[in-house]
Amino acid sequence: MSGDWRKADRLFGNDPAGLDESARGIVVLVAVGLLVGVLSGMFGIGGGTVIVPALVWLGLSQRNAAATSTLAIVPTSISGVVSYATGGHVDWLAAALLFCGMFIGGQIGSWLLSRLPELALRWIFVAFLVFVVIDQVSFVPSRDHQIAMSVTTGIGLALLGVVIGTLAGLLGIGGGALAVPSLSMLFGASDLVARGTSLLAVFPNSITTSAANLKRRLAHVKTALIIGVTAAVTAPLGTWIAGEVSPRVGAIMFACYLCVLLVRSVFVAVKATRAARVARG
Repeated sequence: MSGDWRKADRLFGNDPAGLDESARGIVVLVAVGLLVGVLSGMFGIGGGTVIVPALVWLGLSQRNAAATSTLAIVPTSISGVVSYATGGHVDWLAAALLFCGMFIGGQIGSWLLSRLPELALRWIFVAFLVFVVIDQVSFVPSRDHQIAMSVTTGIGLALLGVVIGTLAGLLGIGGGALAVPSLSMLFGASDLVARGTSLLAVFPNSITTSAANLKRRLAHVKTALIIGVTAAVTAPLGTWIAGEVSPRVGAIMFACYLCVLLVRSVFVAVKATRAARVARG
């Protein structure tokens, strides 16, 4: 079976050299998937903020980790969308408009991913985390509001999608960490509607961006499927938790998680920067 998966990866030019594929590595991938599923359901994110650092730790480059993460987000987001839609917490039109922009942005992000230096990708990821942490601490969404649709709102959603799609393709994230607070702050969505709508927009965007990444031979199929399928199992649990806690508690929980991730990402980026300076002499 292991040989079959390697053939699939090589078919896309993605022989995962350097990736820990031992029993320990597989256990880590499954654990990451379980955690990602819960976080995806709770916060309306694809889970790239967990997946990318974990894959880098297991031996992938930042570039390959980002591409593999985007592919893993596909099954994760499907499960989360079903859970939120069942509770009526999805704005279908807003998600469609958001995706239209994300489709364009995703292609831009994938193109940049194949060209930007590895060190630049690490620091862009750090800057992204700083922005999201500040946003989560400073803003608390309502649980009762809906998006008031108009022509201006529709254009704004599409433009927001371009920005989110570019970052998603570049950093290997689903885009939910930016979409959720933006939908609440800029368009008045409740916390649950913002999460459900975000996941619905993330789903097709992850597919189109992954197709571009596979064409450029950046993503690892086996790794992505292990994480994604496992995450799909626990996403409904995260959705249930999101409905049980208050918007303020949910925002604080997300901010705390991101702060831990931010500290580690800064440490890794600083270490890589020093190594690059030494290599240049």
